[in-house]
Amino acid sequence: MPLNICSFDRYKQKQQIASLLDYREERRQVLDIIEDVQRNQDAALKKYARKFERVKLDRLTVSGEEIDAAYRAAGPEIVEVIKEAKNNIESFHCRQKEKGWWESGPGWILGQRYRPLQAVGAYVPGGTAAYPSSVLMAAVPARVAGVENVYICTPPDSEGKVNPLTLVAAREAGADAVYKAGGAQAIAAMTYGTETIPAVQKIVGPGNIYVTLAKKEVYGEVGIDMLAGPSEIVIVADGKADPSYIAADLLSQAEHDPLSRSILITDSERTGNLVIKELEEQLKSLPRKEIAEESLQKQGVIISVASIRDAWPVVNQLAPEHLELHLEDAWQYLDHVENAGAVFIGPHTPEALGDYFAGTNHVLPTGAAARYASALGVYDFIKRSNVIYYSAEALQNITPQVVQLARSEGLEAHARSVLIRGEKNEPPD
Repeated sequence: MPLNICSFDRYKQKQQIASLLDYREERRQVLDIIEDVQRNQDAALKKYARKFERVKLDRLTVSGEEIDAAYRAAGPEIVEVIKEAKNNIESFHCRQKEKGWWESGPGWILGQRYRPLQAVGAYVPGGTAAYPSSVLMAAVPARVAGVENVYICTPPDSEGKVNPLTLVAAREAGADAVYKAGGAQAIAAMTYGTETIPAVQKIVGPGNIYVTLAKKEVYGEVGIDMLAGPSEIVIVADGKADPSYIAADLLSQAEHDPLSRSILITDSERTGNLVIKELEEQLKSLPRKEIAEESLQKQGVIISVASIRDAWPVVNQLAPEHLELHLEDAWQYLDHVENAGAVFIGPHTPEALGDYFAGTNHVLPTGAAARYASALGVYDFIKRSNVIYYSAEALQNITPQVVQLARSEGLEAHARSVLIRGEKNEPPD
C-alpha cells in the first residue's frame, strides 16, 4: 500500500522532518568550499568541477556559440513553448510592479522610492537534468523588476556542456551570462565574486542540500530568496473528486525526491481507498517509480477528516507549498486558506500548470514557511527607501515631541540633534 490513512493527530506523532541543523557534516564541507572559493576563485571552481562533475573546464562562461548551438539542438517546437511560458510569466509578474508614493503637509514631505537591485544571481540545478522552468521563474521577474544584471550559475555535465533547454530559457529570459558552476561553490562565487563570475546582491533559485546550506551561510553578505526544502503537495478532496486525477498529482510531487511530501486530506473513505488503488496502478508505468514509491511510503499520507470543514485547520497548520482543491464548488473554500504557497482550484488545475506554464512563480515556500513567506516575485528584486523632508518651521513645531521620546529612551544626543536646529533658527535679539 503506497499510502496510509490516519488522523491528523496520528500523522503529527509519526512525522519526522529533517532540519538543516541535522546536516552538520555537510555544513562543515560547505564552509570549507566557501572559504576555498573566496581564496582561490576561478581555480577553486574548476577544481570542484573536476571533483563533482568529472570534467576539466577551460572556461566557466557559456559562449554565445554554445547558446546558438543549444537552439539548434533543442529544436523549434520546444523553443516556441519556452517562449510562450516566458510570456505568460512576464505578463503575470508585470502586475506585481509597485510605484513610489508621496504625501505632504505644512513644511514636510514623506514618501517611498522603489529601486531595483543592480545584480542578481540565479542558481539552476543541472548536470544530467534540465530545468528551463527554473531559469524563467528566476530571471523573468528580475527583469520585470528592472534588475540591470542577471547571471545564472548551473553545473555542467561530464562533457562540460549545459543542457540546451537551460541555455535557451536563459537567453529568452534575458540573462546576461550563464556560468558553468554548481553546488555550494556557485553560491560562494556569486556572493564574493571571482575573476569570471561577478558578485551579486541577491541569490535566488532551488538546489540540493549543499546549495541550501551555502545560501544559509552567505545570507547577510547577500540576500537570498528562501531556504527551500523538499517539495510538497496537499490535496483536499471530497467524495465526488476523481481519484485518478488526485493520484496523478500526488505522484507529480513524489517523483521529485524521496523526501518530497504528498498528502491527501479527505472526508471520504471511498475516495481515499480509490486513490490508493490508482497510485498502485499508475506507479507501474512511472519512469521514476522507485523514487516516487519511496517518497509515498516514507513521507506520504492520507489524512482522514470528519468533514471538509475540518480540513482547513489541518491545511493551515501544514502551510503547504502547493495546495490543490478537488472540491465541488471549490471557489467557496478559498477564504478558508490562510497559509499556502500556491492554491490550485478545481479538478482541471494540476500543480504542473504552475510549475511550467500558467505564469505564476513556482519558487514557493516549503516546510510550513508559507505561514510567513510568499512566492518569488518582482518584490523580491526591489529595494524600498523611505524619504523624509522637514522645513525649519515644521521641525520646530514637533521638536518637543521628538525630544521627549528621545529622552525617554535615554538618548540625549538624539534630543540635542533636534534642539540644536531650533537654537540655530531662533531670530536674533
